[in-house]
Order: sequence, then structure tokens, then C-alpha cells
Amino acid sequence: MAGRVIAIANQKGGVGKTTTALTLGAALTRLEKRVLVMDLDPHANASVHLSYFPETLEASVYDLFQEQQADGAIWERILKLGTGGGFDFAPGSIRLSELEVDLKERKNKGLILNVALEDMRERYDYVLLDCPPHVGILLVNALVAADLVLIPIQTDFLALYGIRLLFDTIRLLNRVLPRPVRYMALPTMFDQRTAACRRILRIMRDKLGDKVLETVIHFDTKFRESSAGGKVIFDVDPKARGAVEYLNLAREIVRNENA
Repeated sequence: MAGRVIAIANQKGGVGKTTTALTLGAALTRLEKRVLVMDLDPHANASVHLSYFPETLEASVYDLFQEQQADGAIWERILKLGTGGGFDFAPGSIRLSELEVDLKERKNKGLILNVALEDMRERYDYVLLDCPPHVGILLVNALVAADLVLIPIQTDFLALYGIRLLFDTIRLLNRVLPRPVRYMALPTMFDQRTAACRRILRIMRDKLGDKVLETVIHFDTKFRESSAGGKVIFDVDPKARGAVEYLNLAREIVRNENA
């Protein structure tokens, strides 16, 4: 079976998007899946987290979008193989923010990533896309290429309100795409002790129904600790609550894909 592309997207920052991309990538490798994580965010948070600093890179995802036809040579320049999380990684760059202008006259500019990933679908079981938090050429490319859009939603009112923007974008794309964008919501930064968090989780499940994953990611200070050390949570404490929950998430995603 060809590899699956999962876009991890939310048009609100600070909801656990990058943490989800990196930790889910590491969890899937623990299930013996071949995984590529791509940093499509101009802020390059995932890249910096893994100590791939944009100014020191020979090539990044930016170069992939500049190519008229992405061949194996450009991928070999970009890819960082077998990171600390066990997955391969394609770092981002602040120059990704220039693509709105660079690609202005390019035909089929919303399909660039989908075409570039054709060969990667044979090489990997899962390709995870850490998406930028704003609508633009990068997010559109990610949504078009994705088999599944995974939406991390922090369990607070502002985050719940913010997903309206993403749903508006998905609705617009569904008017022109041959198949509708499939999405699932992932509750993150949950704190069982607070009534507000419990209420938001109930609202999410009421409004989105079976589009909300069973797995809930609780707040865990080990995420911050691993980020500070340039690692994923499995490297710091594989038995931590956050590590166990992302492993459960990986199992749920694999189970759903095989259903």
C-alpha cells in the first residue's frame, strides 16, 4: 500500500502542532513504520527543535518548491536521515515565507507538494506535514496532498473558536478537489482537573462527533523538557504520560487506516 500523507494543521498557534508532528512521527517509528516528517512552517520550529538551524542548511523544503520537477537528487540534498526520533526529516526555512511571491505565476502551484511526494509514498509508510498556522500556498499544498488532516485542538475556548478558520479553508478546497479533505480532531493540552477543559472536550465531542479521536493528549511538562534538549519525549522518558498517549494515537491512526 502506498504511504499515507498526514497534514497536521490548525490556524491557531500554540496548540501542540509541532509537538504532535514530531512525537507522532517518533511513535509511528516505534510501531516499525517508515516515517518522514516535513517542516512546512516558515517559523521552522520543528527544525530548530531537532537542532537543524535554517542558516546552516545546504537545502530545505523551500528548495523543493523551487524545483520545476522534484527528483531524487533534490530529496537527497534535503533529507536528514534517522533523526533522534527515529524518523527521517525534511527541514524548513524562513524562506518558505517568500513562496507566495516566488510562485505567483506558477501553474498548478497548489499541486507542487502532491507531485513531489509521489515517489516518497513508496519510500515511507507515513509522511507527516507540520503546517504553517496561516492560509497560503503552503497550507493549500499540504491539504491537497493529505490523505488525512489531523487538527490538534487545545482544550480551551479560544482554540475551539480558531478551528472555524481551518474548516472554512477545507470547505473552499472541497469545492474544487476531486475528493473531500478527510480530517480528524485531536484534543491536546488537556487538564482533567479543570472544569473548563472537561467542558471544552464535551463540546468538541458533541459538535464534531466521530471526527474527534479517542486519544486525548494531556498536559505534560516532559514535552517542554524534551524540546529544551532538542529531543522527543520518548528520548527523555518513554513511560511519561505524553509518550504513552502519542503511542496510543499512533496505534489509533494505524488502526483507522487499516479499517
